[in-house]
Amino acid sequence: MSIVEISDQSILEPLFSGWEETMIWSCLQGIMGRAYADDGADPQSAQVVLGDFCFFSGKPDKELIRNKPSGRESDFIIMVPRDDKWASAIEEVWQSQAKKMTRYAIKKNPNGFDREHLEKIVEQLPAPFSLRMIDRELYNQIMAESWSRDLCSQFDGYEDYKRRGLGVAALVEGQVVSGASSYTVYNGGIEIEIDTRADYRRRGAALACGAKLILECLNRGLYPSWDAQNLGSVALSEKLGYTFDYEYIVYEIRGY
Repeated sequence: MSIVEISDQSILEPLFSGWEETMIWSCLQGIMGRAYADDGADPQSAQVVLGDFCFFSGKPDKELIRNKPSGRESDFIIMVPRDDKWASAIEEVWQSQAKKMTRYAIKKNPNGFDREHLEKIVEQLPAPFSLRMIDRELYNQIMAESWSRDLCSQFDGYEDYKRRGLGVAALVEGQVVSGASSYTVYNGGIEIEIDTRADYRRRGAALACGAKLILECLNRGLYPSWDAQNLGSVALSEKLGYTFDYEYIVYEIRGY
């Protein structure tokens, strides 16, 4: 059996049905990412790869678990199994390279945001920070630093980001020190990425960037989806009006 890349990703929708993960939606909608399956006409097992993430659904397939998209340079991936059977198969294939981690899903509630509360957070941004929407100059700054690249890295250059992306940066003396941006996009929304330079953390910049980005999304009729890597991210999301949903298991693979 050989693995095939799927060009019409919508054929995989039945396998991923009910999985409320916007990066899967991005791929199945043909907007971002790549998809693979065990069969191009009647797939029983599927893999969606977007950014640092890889999602598996259907019947567990070890060939798919080993599959690395052609042209992918990074040797790091976060594998997300649909169920325990996929999780066991990932552990069997990658063994000690598979670092089991917990992530935290956040509820998707389009009516859960309090605009006045978010506006107050933005207004109360402490000195020495200032906020600015990400333009060409800030995009170039962001892409030049390893700590901030994930804010814009899934887009094909600035023009693509300008057309499809959306983001806010916190500046100190003209330098980006924190930001909230669209990691990925899908029909009707974005997946939020927030990063802050280590020496400026826990000073309110990320909170203000997040509030400003959510307001911009609401003004444009977009839903700002949030998924948390750790409990700190959960706590930040709750300050902005989100509600924790559930924990789930992922596997961080190095040497992919």
